[in-house]
Amino acid sequence: MSKKEITRRGFVSKIGQGLAAANVAAFLLKNAAAQQPQMIVPDPPGKKMGYAVVGLGNLAIHQILPAFSQCEKSKAVALVSGHPDKANKLAVRYGIHPKNVYSYQNYDSIKDNPEVDIIYIVLPNGMHAEYTIRGLQAGKHVLSEKPMARTPAECKAMIDAARKADRRLMVAYRCRYEPFNQAMIRMAREQTLGPVKIIQTDAGFDIGDPNQWRLNKEMAGGGSLMDIGIYSLQAARYLSGEEPTEVNAMMYTTPGDVRFKEVEESINFQLRFPSGVLANCTSSYGCAWRSHFRALATKGYFELDPACGYSGQRMRVNRDNKLEELSIDPRDHFAAEMEHMSDCVMNGKTPLTPGEEGLRDVKIMMAIYEAARTGNTIQLQTGAADET
Repeated sequence: MSKKEITRRGFVSKIGQGLAAANVAAFLLKNAAAQQPQMIVPDPPGKKMGYAVVGLGNLAIHQILPAFSQCEKSKAVALVSGHPDKANKLAVRYGIHPKNVYSYQNYDSIKDNPEVDIIYIVLPNGMHAEYTIRGLQAGKHVLSEKPMARTPAECKAMIDAARKADRRLMVAYRCRYEPFNQAMIRMAREQTLGPVKIIQTDAGFDIGDPNQWRLNKEMAGGGSLMDIGIYSLQAARYLSGEEPTEVNAMMYTTPGDVRFKEVEESINFQLRFPSGVLANCTSSYGCAWRSHFRALATKGYFELDPACGYSGQRMRVNRDNKLEELSIDPRDHFAAEMEHMSDCVMNGKTPLTPGEEGLRDVKIMMAIYEAARTGNTIQLQTGAADET
């Protein structure tokens, strides 16, 4: 028998063996598939809400614009900036048409752009009210960074503008859309470890550059409380599930520190809630990075540390003096909040964190400042966030 024939015979034999193996494999796979739940295949992408990002600072460049790649319902279609070179460079990077790059001078003409459904305000606090109101008057829905504004009066003007324009207004409280913080809220609501009695929230970092806008009272509205301290306040409110009735506070600024000529460095405040829950909260621009939320309940405690960074959340639960760490799939905070806003616009729903929520925080922060200045316990009115 020739070598050629042997090779052919061997080849045919291999094919036969392969077919047999394939039949067996197909049988096994069929049986395995029958025992497995049907795999969920994502639907093709549908309509996406078009966003105009207003203000191209570090937050927009390094967090918000990259987050659109993880969105199913949201896309960046326009940019607004006072720096055309930067805006045009980012437009190229994210596939935004040059005609959709705006300046602050022609911002109002965005009303004529049907590609823009939602405006995301990523400007210094002192500019939130003006650009939110102008965006609403242009017929667009608005997502504004926190804090909503510098004063309750500015917040009310923003809410009134949204009502008049019949547009959605949402405050970008990203932690409310983040899985670890949401897990803490569920544990508190469901009383997994019994009723929550004490809440501890800390937020702070060393702010550095004395020339940045966050240290300018006119631009920021205040110091660490208005920026990082709002996370402590928000957490106390959403973990208790209530609105505070009383507040005490102490404030301190290091003498001679050039960074704090206009705004406070550190502020500690205590909140009392109707059910008896007490919250101890801190905010600082002068300490090492700190981001920690803890809820003390009757049968243990649960905590996030870090809690409000852009990523890296870790959640621990102490039950019967046994500490365990919970594993939760992370999600991009900015993508999550934008997807929620887009869903609300698409389906006519009220956002989880509407303008009224932003107003509540600003009202409470004004009371915290008053308590710190006077040394008095300030009584708070609850349930009146949208009163004018």
